[in-house]
Amino acid sequence: MSAVLRSWSDWPINDCGELLKRVPDSLYCLEPHPYLSLGAPYGSNSDPWRLRESVLVRLGEAQKLLQTDYPQLRFGIYDAWRPIAVQAFMVDFTIKKECRLKGVDLNDEFDLFELKKITEEVQKFWAPPSIDRSNPPPHSTGGAIDLTIIDLQSHQLDMGGVIDQIGEISYPNYYSSFSINHPNSNEYLWNQRRNLLSSVMEKVGFSQHPNEWWHFSYGDQLWAWKNAYATAIYGSCDPADNNEMIC
Repeated sequence: MSAVLRSWSDWPINDCGELLKRVPDSLYCLEPHPYLSLGAPYGSNSDPWRLRESVLVRLGEAQKLLQTDYPQLRFGIYDAWRPIAVQAFMVDFTIKKECRLKGVDLNDEFDLFELKKITEEVQKFWAPPSIDRSNPPPHSTGGAIDLTIIDLQSHQLDMGGVIDQIGEISYPNYYSSFSINHPNSNEYLWNQRRNLLSSVMEKVGFSQHPNEWWHFSYGDQLWAWKNAYATAIYGSCDPADNNEMIC
């Protein structure tokens, strides 16, 4: 089935050669890792808690901004770098999960239309596992991060929807219109929290995925497209291709 066209898919890439580095202890990673727990094929040498150097620096700056006004809060990192094999695994897993939820039989030819609709909806959130180096999935570049806000006891704040949830509820501004006239509602609180997350991330140079309140990019094609930069500075990055982990 054809992939959903993304506005940034053909944006030029001129990789700057930054290293992948492990997320430091100052940033909290939510364990166990959600995709490792599902059996995603990271391989023995593929640590998912890695990002490009500049991404980690900016994440640290964003967390400091958050804690300036909310010292009781910090980031909870959900996912970071993701190899192509894991992207393929998770796309397949998500399509099958959505089919189960909607009662669609993958092997029934009469359900092909519903399967197509589900696949297209999933592709709004999960980039295709492309091996084309001119169009890598954002997470495979080391420039994309999925995160939320947690308290100092590591409890995730309710954001009005869980990470990786398929559907419009995951759009960053999903609660915006309703919350305007309902300041005492849960929807207002969820909208405020989503706005807080996007605000601190964007202040240090990240760009938010248009369909995902939790996804932010720096350096990849999405980031370059949203900022109208001439090129992305991060392309596909796999330490298995280089023992020195230079991308």
